[in-house]
Amino acid sequence: MNARHPWLADRTEHFASSGIRRVFDLAAKLKDPINLSIGQPDFDVPDAIRDAAADAIQAGKNGYSPTQGIAPLRERLAEQIRERHPDQDRDVFVCSGTSGGLVLAMLATVDPGDEVIFADPYFVMYPALVAMCGGVPVPVDVGPDGRWDPADVEAAVTSRTKAIVVNSPSNPSGQVMSPEDAARIADVARRHDVLLISDEIYSRFVYDGPFDSMANHHDRCLVVDGFSKSHAMTGWRVGWVHGPKEVVSAMLKIQQYSFVCSPQPAQWGGLAAMDVDLSAHIDDYRRKRDRIVDGIGDVYDVAAPGGAFYAFPRLPAGIGGDEFVKRAVDRNLLVIPGHIFSRHDTHFRLSFAASDETLDRGIDVLRELADG
Repeated sequence: MNARHPWLADRTEHFASSGIRRVFDLAAKLKDPINLSIGQPDFDVPDAIRDAAADAIQAGKNGYSPTQGIAPLRERLAEQIRERHPDQDRDVFVCSGTSGGLVLAMLATVDPGDEVIFADPYFVMYPALVAMCGGVPVPVDVGPDGRWDPADVEAAVTSRTKAIVVNSPSNPSGQVMSPEDAARIADVARRHDVLLISDEIYSRFVYDGPFDSMANHHDRCLVVDGFSKSHAMTGWRVGWVHGPKEVVSAMLKIQQYSFVCSPQPAQWGGLAAMDVDLSAHIDDYRRKRDRIVDGIGDVYDVAAPGGAFYAFPRLPAGIGGDEFVKRAVDRNLLVIPGHIFSRHDTHFRLSFAASDETLDRGIDVLRELADG
């Protein structure tokens, strides 16, 4: 390994460049790729949202907004949060996407040596963000069905545990935590007095029942959410955080000296997004979920995802993730090796946020690859 450049900080050594980005780079080199790698919806931003942002730009709403976000959006978010959690005292602010909210949450709460627990497989940012803060990532393996056993979470808690991060529906597996398990994990956090952080960016993409926020089980839970996935606004960078006032206040202080604010025109688009009906898109993605699971479920060990728009099939026997992805690329198919999301090289991630034609082409190639 090359020596680190003397100008660079130690924290840059704790993680590599995102393996997902490397697959995206491959996509740029392929002609007409079968792209089942990308983590964003295949529909465009709804017209009402684009119109609202364009109107804001034309009206001169192009400067900084208050750090906590434009008042009309914060008020709508606060109203929605009060309706869902009427007995809780929660503060809310607008952040630069859910990723920005997670960065602020870690910077505001994690000191060097603090431990942060999360499920394995995990969203790639979790261990990287913990390490950037000098903390210690503590991944806890989930079962083959994607279930996170609260007893394993309890066993992972030590005197240095600062936070437990929950992501349901999950990226990369699409698994949804049961209300019973959510209540038990919330109880672990409460009894050990550790912060519970719930990444709820896929909260609209739930296919087999209503979404159950971790805040339903713990009034001190910090919730991070946003418009990126639900409204295809991945490039707009509008998210929000709600939770305990003292944590939100600390996060806002850091936002003042980092992101400053979410882009103001995009926030006006976010305000319009709150009135957009997404039910047709959710129904479509439920159908896509069934299409991909029915298409490969007899040749791969894959748990049907209850939410998000990912599946996490087990690799064929005797092959590692990188070799599997190479064979897929040779057939013009792009998927992500599972070891990017895990300490284990046992699965791969695919996204069903794609056209039916693309999904069918992908299913055909995946069935070929299942034979080795």
